[in-house]
Amino acid sequence: MGRNGTRGSERGAAARERSARAQVAAHGGTVPRPLDGGRTLPLAWVRGRGGDRTPIVVLPGGPGLASVLPYHAFRQLGAARGLDVIMVEHRGVGLSRTDTTGADLDVADVTATAAADDVAAVLDANGVERAVVLGTSYGSHLARVFGARHPHRVAAMVLDSPTGGPDGVPAIRAHLRRLYRDGVDVRTARSAALVGALAARGADPRDLTSVVRTVHEFAGPERLERLLAARWRGGARRSWRWIAGLGAGEVAGTRVPMVFDGDLVRPIALGDLGFAVPPDGEVLDLQRVYDVRADEPVPAPTHDPVAELPRFTWPVAVISGERDLRTPRPLAEQLVDRLPDAVLVPLAGQGRSAADTHQLAALNVAHVVEAGGHRALPRLANRIAALPRRGMQATLGPLLASAIGADTRIDPGRRQVARSDA
Repeated sequence: MGRNGTRGSERGAAARERSARAQVAAHGGTVPRPLDGGRTLPLAWVRGRGGDRTPIVVLPGGPGLASVLPYHAFRQLGAARGLDVIMVEHRGVGLSRTDTTGADLDVADVTATAAADDVAAVLDANGVERAVVLGTSYGSHLARVFGARHPHRVAAMVLDSPTGGPDGVPAIRAHLRRLYRDGVDVRTARSAALVGALAARGADPRDLTSVVRTVHEFAGPERLERLLAARWRGGARRSWRWIAGLGAGEVAGTRVPMVFDGDLVRPIALGDLGFAVPPDGEVLDLQRVYDVRADEPVPAPTHDPVAELPRFTWPVAVISGERDLRTPRPLAEQLVDRLPDAVLVPLAGQGRSAADTHQLAALNVAHVVEAGGHRALPRLANRIAALPRRGMQATLGPLLASAIGADTRIDPGRRQVARSDA
């Protein structure tokens, strides 16, 4: 990056930090949290009050996604619905990245158990005895850690696109390959043949995986088939490069200050979430996207995500998107089976993390759960999925559709069948 680009990046980071600090000054505060060696973390939090209801603590994904700046609109939507939304800036991330001296936290300071205890400290600071806990993706893991360590603080839970923990990678691989390698679903059978043909031709395996995942989740299997067919014929180069690059910012370890800080939380991703599983050398392996290094130390998981589940006696709603390839439906169904009082909320046409990609859906589920009606959610799921889109699904989906449409130029009457030896 040139000098002007560096200065622009620095100005952007400074502007984001000013905006985030203004949010905390107006709608939140900090809680001093002790660290080893006599250090102190000023843990940031914000609250969007919309009424006198049981507060909803929202835990973002990643790990590494900030709470204060990226979720400003989400808190406004919640307040407009009369909800009381509390969010905690995860330690090691955004405004909770540094101690009182301004030095970055140590990697050893940043664990899921410590982050769960941070949530309890923020509830204490706000005089909140119990809350509904909404965790999305990695946040669903953190919610379960919080429930195990502070069960008396949980009124209910919403687990949105729940992770599978250290043992989840095989199930994720199997689900993705069932659709786009084996083609056992009629809706993806032709795409599976095209994936095989592209892989045999030497397509970059990381790009191929990123494109399949992103387009399936945000634009749907029909547009993905159109893109794959065009790429097999030698076209769609521009849209292919752009879409393949969209996943680069999700790799654990990357940084966009005040938005995503992946470096200090990377051990959580590798250990607790199982991202350290190495690529297996076969087609469609998300572990390639996560840039796992063979020589990288892997910490032991700090929490068993399964052992405590039978003791989670509070109401739980598990949100699962139909198109989710990263925390797929089998993981959600398995979690519902293991919880004493859980229901599945299947969202048609939805990918991962409703709190990010379909915010009104996530807030509506949280609202129903807070009101004590979680058992009604399965029959309300289609109405909830059909709510107006807010978040990434409303923006990225149409952008992908437009880019693919402009770049493919395929005659829909041509139905060539790809072969692996093409």
